[in-house]
Parts: sequence; C-alpha cells; structure tokens
Amino acid sequence: MSTQTAAPAATPTRHLDLAVGGMTCAACAARVERSLGKLDGVRATVNYATERATVHYPPDLDPASLVATIERAGYTATVRGETSPENRDARVRDLRRRLIVAAVLAVPLGNLSITLALVPSLRFPLWELVCLLLATPVVFWSAAPFHRAALRNLRHRSSSMDTLVSLGVLASYLWSAASVLVGSGSEAGYWIGFGATAPGADSVYLDVAAGVTTFLLAGRYFEARSRRGAADLLGALDALAAKDVRILRADGEVLVGIGELAVGDRFVVRPGEKIAADGTVDSGLSTVDVTAITGEPVPAEVGPGNRVIGGSINLNGRLVVRAEAVGARSQLAQMSALAERAQERKAAVQRLADRVCAVFVPVVSALAVLTLAGWLLSGHPVRDAFGAAVSVLIIACPCALGLATPTALMVGVGRGAQLGILVKGPDALEASRTVDTVVLDKTGTVTEGRMTLAETRAFGSFSSTEALRLAAAVEASSEHPIAAAIVAGGPEALPAAAQFEALPGLGARGVVEGTAVVVGRPKLLVGEGVSVGPEVEAEVASAEAGGATVVLVSKAGEVAGMLVVRDEVKPSARAAVTQLHRLGLKTVLLTGDNEATAQAVAAEVGIPEVLAGVLPSEKAAAVSALQRKGHRVAMVGDGVNDAPALATADLGLAVAEGTDLALRSADIILVRDDLSVLPDAIRLAQRTLRTIRGNLVWAFGYNVAALPLAACGLLNPLIAGAAMSLSSVLVVANSLRLRNFAPGR
Repeated sequence: MSTQTAAPAATPTRHLDLAVGGMTCAACAARVERSLGKLDGVRATVNYATERATVHYPPDLDPASLVATIERAGYTATVRGETSPENRDARVRDLRRRLIVAAVLAVPLGNLSITLALVPSLRFPLWELVCLLLATPVVFWSAAPFHRAALRNLRHRSSSMDTLVSLGVLASYLWSAASVLVGSGSEAGYWIGFGATAPGADSVYLDVAAGVTTFLLAGRYFEARSRRGAADLLGALDALAAKDVRILRADGEVLVGIGELAVGDRFVVRPGEKIAADGTVDSGLSTVDVTAITGEPVPAEVGPGNRVIGGSINLNGRLVVRAEAVGARSQLAQMSALAERAQERKAAVQRLADRVCAVFVPVVSALAVLTLAGWLLSGHPVRDAFGAAVSVLIIACPCALGLATPTALMVGVGRGAQLGILVKGPDALEASRTVDTVVLDKTGTVTEGRMTLAETRAFGSFSSTEALRLAAAVEASSEHPIAAAIVAGGPEALPAAAQFEALPGLGARGVVEGTAVVVGRPKLLVGEGVSVGPEVEAEVASAEAGGATVVLVSKAGEVAGMLVVRDEVKPSARAAVTQLHRLGLKTVLLTGDNEATAQAVAAEVGIPEVLAGVLPSEKAAAVSALQRKGHRVAMVGDGVNDAPALATADLGLAVAEGTDLALRSADIILVRDDLSVLPDAIRLAQRTLRTIRGNLVWAFGYNVAALPLAACGLLNPLIAGAAMSLSSVLVVANSLRLRNFAPGR
C-alpha cells in the first residue's frame, strides 16, 4: 500500500528511489513513511505493493541517513538498481518451501484432531503428544516470518498484521502445549489453571495453530506470485531497451555498451536487433516492429529521413541511424519513468485506507482482549472465549486493504503501457469517472498537423501536370509549409526558378523557363493583373467551403491551375469519435482556424459542436467556460498552445509526438499517433478505477462484516484464517483481470 506523509515546509530538491525489504502489510509501509517523515525537509512515499520508497530530500542531507532511518525502523533498504531482480523470486521460493512443510504436517494433524474430537475414548497422552510434535515445526519454522516481523515490531513499539497472526498462532499453540504436557490431573496443571475442575483444561488448538499458519502462508505465497506478475507487467518497458549498440566509426562498426552511445552518433541496426535509441534513419530501408512501444500492430516502413524509436525491433534490412535522444531522454525511458511515477500518486479513496490501516492493528488487538474478557465475564467456557479472541486476531488482516489500490494501479498502468497509453496516476483515473465532454484540438490531434497536396485542377489549355510542375518549381525556394506540400506532391525533376520572390501571407513569384509564374492566393493573382474568371472563383469557393486552402498558379498572366492543400484528417479520427459517442461522451472540436474549415473537419469526423477562431491563449478559457456550464471536461491536444488547456481540464490527454510542455501538463499520454487509442485510454482508466473501488469496497466490507462475526464466536479460527488469506488473494486476482483489457474495434 502507498501512504504519504505531509510535506515539510522546505521543498526537497533531490530524490532517491529505495527498495525496501521486510514489509509484510500496509502498516509496515505506513511505519517506514512516518520514520522518514520525521527527518527535516523529507517527503516520502512508500508503496507496499512495489516494495519501493520514493524519497524527496534537501540537498544538504546525506542519502545514507535515509537508509539508516529505514533500518532503524526494522526494515532493509537499498538504492534501487543495486538490488538483484531475483530478490522477489527468492521470497516466493521461500514462502513455497514453508507452505509445503506446513501443508504436509497440517493435513495429518487435522485428521488426527478430528478423529480425537469425534471419538473421545481415543484421547490419551500419546496421541496428543503426536499432535504436538506435528504442530511444532509448523508453528516455529513455517510461521517464522510472522514471528520475526512481530518481534521487530515489538522492538520498535509498534504493531502490524504479523503481530495479530503471531499472537493468534502462538496463543493457540502454547495453550494447547500446556494442556498436553501438564495434563488436567497433575499438580503443575492445577497451579497453572488446568486443574480437574478448571474450565477449558482439555482444550487443544494445535490444529488451529497449524491450519491458520498453512492458510496464511498459502495466501502470502499466491499474493507474492501475483504481485510479482503485476510488477513484471509494469516493468516490462525496461526489458525492451537495448543493452549493446554498434556505433559506426571511421574504422567500421564497434560493438559497445548502450551507455557509450551519445547524441549525434551514427549506429547500425541489423535485422532482428533492437533499435538502441531514438533517432533518424541516415541510410537503409527496412520494416520496424513498434508494437511493444506504441501498441500499433502494423509494422512501419522506414527509410532515410524517417524517425525511429528506441526499443522497437528492426525486422529486415540494415539501417544506419543517427541518435537524437539517448538514455533517460529517450521515449522508452520516459515512458518507463512515467509508469513508475504513477505509483507515487494515489487516489483520494486510498488516503482513507491509509488512515484506517494506521490504527487498524492496535484497535483489533484491543478488540481481541475485550472479546476474551467479555466472553469470560458472561460465564462462557474458556475454550469458547479463547476461540473467539483468536478468530478476531486472525480475521482482521488489513493486507487486502493495503493491496487494493497499488495492485490494480500496477496492472492497469502496465497494460496501458502495452497498448500505447501512459496513465500518470490515480487522479487521472478518478477524473475519467466523471468526464462527460471531450474537447479535441484540431491541428495535430484530429488532423495530421501537416499540409498535403490533395488535388490539382487545370484551366484553359494547361494540364494539371504542367500547372503542378510550374508551381513546384517556384515553391522549391520557399520554406512555407504550403510550399513544402506542393513540392512534395510535385515531380522529382523541376526546372530552376529565377528571380524568386516570397510574398508573405500571399504566395511567391519567379521566372520559370523564361516565363513569369505567380503562385498564391487568388487576391495575389488579381493584384498581379491576372484575370480570375467566374469559373475559377466558383471552384475556389467550393474548395474553401470544404475546409481546404486554395493556391492558384498563373503563367504569363493566365490562370493555369488550382492546387488544393489540406491538413488531412487522421484515418482513425472518425472511428475514435464514434467510440467516444458510444461511451456516452459529448465531443467538441477546438481550433484557431476559421469557421468554415473547422465545420468541414467536424463534419468529416462526426463532431457535432465546434469552437472555431479560438486563439492559443484562449483555449484554457474555452475549457473553463464548458466547466462553468457544469461539464466535466477531458482535453486532447499536442502542442505548446494546448498545455494551459490540458492543465485546466479535469482530464488532460496528450499525444506523445507533441511538445514536452503538453506532455508534462497531461494526465494521460497517448504514445501512438492514432486517435483510436483515445477511447481505449478513457475505457482503461475507467475500468482501472472501477477495479480499485471494487477492491476497496471488498476489503472494507470484509473487515466490517467479519470482525463482529468473529467477536460473537460465529467464525471458527480455521475458517477465519482461510477467509483472511482468501480476501488478499481475491483482491490481487481481481486486479490481475485488467491484464485482459482489450482495445476497442
């Protein structure tokens, strides 16, 4: 479980990740956090599910003191990265060995105890001594982890779930051992309360001690296995990173460790190898599998000038790539860091669980004592009073409560990373529950964000090929995005343009093959004395009404053709909007473009409401206006001008190809440049939140219902132990169902 201490007044400027060992329940995480929080300027988050502490501390504090503080609290701590990944596996193996021994001895012990209870005439010292011998290894070796944790807690004047378990198991064993060894008829038995007339003198709870230990170990074992699986899913991104790289140097290819790769280096990627870093292809043609990074199932064709992502796999062909982002700055490393940091933040509902767990164990211990006293004072037999008190101790495990949020979050974040969705934390999940309106920025989000030549029309005696050739020849000297679109759509071989002149906001002109050529808006041609007739004006008006940008081309004072340039809508946009509507969400298109262009794009993708002509500085105000009308708003964007709106919205979603500022402002990051992942992100966030809330309802409800039943004697200690273990396993198993989350079609 993750709990968090209030931050001191001083703002920490450094941070350290520690692996914490020895935590066995939510109360342990709370204790470690409280210990760290007592240091001046330290703010800590301890996660029980991931066994990790994230500590922010002032620069003048020695990090070694953080480790020492955790060790003084009774736990182990090492800097993350210094610990072996096999530690979690070793714990699972140790629990499995202890569980096997406990089960092998508890089964015959249980059978023998039932036989002696059903046939009292068989009860004599030898058989009871056999029961004691069978129970002893279970209580003192198999249950040793519970006892060690309880002793550690006692030394530090604290308690945890292990305190309850250890007390229950030892009380059952010692009471039974005294009954077996001193007997009801002996003088020693009389003086310690086992006289012939003493109530409960024949009470033997050895089967309870062994059975409870077995059930609890089984629960711990399956819980540890499940948590290991969830952590593996979350950390799967780290495994995608390449360990070595072939750097291209003057003397050929040199295989070195990934740490030696620097920005600007050219490296070779052979077929079947992982791409070592983000960069641009210098040479070579190949197909790259990006499924593990973006969730996109279709391999991407790449060649010179195409960007590639570190961690993706080169399927065929030899590539030479120039590194542009390495180490922590690579997209893969940032994805992994975001997924990890999601564990530091917690849902509001989890904070309630934190407060409950902090006082849970002392309250339960007091309730067990009151239960024992109440039963004895009301005249019930010692056996019944003792059984009820032991049941209270055992049934009240807060582990399910501590695992409810972090386990579901681990699995949900891990599954999202596999699908190209990065959820930054539980606050994003909570926001997704109430969102009713999705505002989509147009340029770069709904559209491709770059101009492309959609159509060429010719007039008079000119052909469309000739009109495009003339326009591209002039625009080849321009750096304008519209010019780049025309050149990209034109022929490869272009004549040279002399006397080139750029006319900002209008177009350009030049001399091609000895003839004056003008390329630009209709009013530029009119200004140059070119006659634009009614036919051309009608064609221009029709294209502009459809949201396109129109460029006219003239040669020697005569209109030669019309070029239609568009920022094309992404192929996935319409399907994504349809899915959002099926989720019951209202959609709004937000853009700084004119009304006609915005309406055309909105109609193409099926968005019913448009906010057009909105300046970048006004986007956040537009989101706020929707919120004032009572809407809970999700904002989807990708640019610097979207960052304020992303931060203002109840839920911000940013496209990963957008700017760093937009990514920092968002709650959820869409790694794939594919809007179909947008409804999946909202669905996954909502489902993860439902899982967390379901886990917490179960954990709270279980303890609220079980404690009164145990105190009233309606739960046998064996059943209480089994139910307690089952509750933790069910919470983890319910969380693991998120691994099966499937993207929509």
